[in-house]
Amino acid sequence: MVFGDVKIMSAGQSTESSDGFGTLRQFARRERPLERCELCSVGLASSHPHLIELAQRKLLCTCEGCAILFSGQGVKFKRVPRRVRALPNFNLSDAEWNGLMVPINMALFFKSSLEDRVIALYPSPAGATESLLELESWNDIVARNPILNEMECDVEGLLVNRLGSARGYFAAEYYLLPIDECYKLVGLIRMHWKGLSGGTEVWRELGEFFTRLKARSVEVREATQLQEEEESRA
Repeated sequence: MVFGDVKIMSAGQSTESSDGFGTLRQFARRERPLERCELCSVGLASSHPHLIELAQRKLLCTCEGCAILFSGQGVKFKRVPRRVRALPNFNLSDAEWNGLMVPINMALFFKSSLEDRVIALYPSPAGATESLLELESWNDIVARNPILNEMECDVEGLLVNRLGSARGYFAAEYYLLPIDECYKLVGLIRMHWKGLSGGTEVWRELGEFFTRLKARSVEVREATQLQEEEESRA
């Protein structure tokens, strides 16, 4: 009988292993396929750099050498940074959020250097979907949150998570994070979403994603907010 790639022998059949578990041990010892650099084909470690191909918004897994060599050359590729910044005092009212016309309580905003505009995307079971964003609305948000001026074009985004806030069990979360983390979030939702409401699995995966993101992040507060906090303690 065959189960996957493993042959299960009956009691009277001979095996290559004297104890009958040789085949299972061979299966367990098989290595996962080695991930390779998409530019030079060298083997990659589990943690490796990413480049983004700007025209297609496509992520490439690369080695360190190719990441250095190809990033910053013209407008074809850019290297994706690793830093994650949590913005605990981000200033965005419910009315302003509703004015952005994003149909769910989660969205990603990033600056496209090729299109010379800010693009708003929200995750869905079908993948990332673009939402129309008025420039005036975005400029108003930036005026009250100047840290958004530090967001690097194409490779960093503002991730807004108001899912818990809408349900009343935790505050809204705001992060400046690498674009590959945003892609990971979109893929997670697309992979695990079931039925109309998503199912318990996707909500568990989302919770774990944001727990890891928060643990990895560094909190950043605006200078005016720090000054106000110091004055309130004085």
